[in-house]
Amino acid sequence: MKPVFKRILLKLSGEALMGEQNYGIDTKIAESVAEQIKSVQQLGVEVAIVVGGGNIFRGVSKSAGNMDRGSADYIGMLATVMNAVVLQDALEKLNVFTRVMSAIDIPQLAEPFIRRRAERHLEKGRVVIFAAGTGNPYFTTDSAAALRALEVKAEVIMKATKVDGIYSADPMIDAQAEKYDTITYQEVLEKHLKVMDSSAISLCMDNNLPIMVFNMKQQGNIIKAVCGDLSIGTIVTVNGKTQTA
Repeated sequence: MKPVFKRILLKLSGEALMGEQNYGIDTKIAESVAEQIKSVQQLGVEVAIVVGGGNIFRGVSKSAGNMDRGSADYIGMLATVMNAVVLQDALEKLNVFTRVMSAIDIPQLAEPFIRRRAERHLEKGRVVIFAAGTGNPYFTTDSAAALRALEVKAEVIMKATKVDGIYSADPMIDAQAEKYDTITYQEVLEKHLKVMDSSAISLCMDNNLPIMVFNMKQQGNIIKAVCGDLSIGTIVTVNGKTQTA
């Protein structure tokens, strides 16, 4: 299989690392994700990752209660750092050189995010995991993924989810939901499809950065996505046409 991208940004939700648990991190899932990332890297693809923290704490969740939104969001950022360190450990056990870069200064665990240093790590073949979102409250890790992808000049955002693409409605609830193979950013915004938040979609649209959505639970899907296999998910572009061919 031949990759069609040289540098990608993989967006992993915190829930993806939770597995079948109700809370926390399933280390077996982290190991499985790490194995897939290693396989992608062995194809010569440079891999950056943004990881969420919803499996531990989310600023807009019920668990935040009536807590100040800013404080709650900072707690969520710390949750992403925990997930990033777990994923780093899983990757390094597979002899994959990995760096965690945090938007919040935690020198004992992670390097501070510096754009040029991140690019240098990628050029040297290291996997770079971006933690703590953008470092600012009121921004989701989706926005962080769009921002970091543009900063390190990634060619695509690959959003690994629990479903095999973008649907007209939640396929878990609506059996009549229609799956899109390709769709435009504008359609995603107009139809209020819950792919990524509107700020992230708008940022990608303004900079013509494609988004590929696929099911990460299916073993080997990350490699298929990197190799341009659109059958496994949905791609979001300016005109709704693939740019990987």
